[in-house]
Amino acid sequence: MKGRNIFQIYQKFLTRRPYLVQAIQTGTLMGAGDYISQVFVEKKSMKNVDLIRTLRFSSIGFFAGGPALRVWYGFLNNYIGSKGKTVALKKVLVDQVIFAPTFLLFILVTLGVMQGKALENIEKDIQSNYLDILKTNYYVWPFIQIVNFYYIPLQYQVLIVQTVALFWNTYLAWKTNRNELTQ
Repeated sequence: MKGRNIFQIYQKFLTRRPYLVQAIQTGTLMGAGDYISQVFVEKKSMKNVDLIRTLRFSSIGFFAGGPALRVWYGFLNNYIGSKGKTVALKKVLVDQVIFAPTFLLFILVTLGVMQGKALENIEKDIQSNYLDILKTNYYVWPFIQIVNFYYIPLQYQVLIVQTVALFWNTYLAWKTNRNELTQ
């Protein structure tokens, strides 16, 4: 099967089931980011990869990330607009001021809960990681989002972001599990 055929099948499913497709792709790419973090960053052998950890990370993408991004991008499109440089810049500003800080906090809290951490340990993780992750976010995402919002049609924006986010997810997986690695 050629790449073009695969893309046509993807477009067909995306049109029919946009939330499901975007949940699956986000969950898959978040899980892949965690797996890459464990194998290539944390230098675990493939047989020592914590698949439960990967499943946790993936489930955040499937159940929250993909659907939330789909709704968020639709919201931005409906209330800010869909075309033009000024529209793209406004979307980036709103995205980085509202969605990014909120969703990053959600990820930290959700991972802590899924790891079975006590509330005070989750708060410590947030205090030690949140601002650093948010600052790194501001180095990476505004530039990507400008391109995404200006050049990419709405239905493909989550795919583009999640493809780039494979690297971001690798960073997040490493960053949010760093304290676990030293214990």
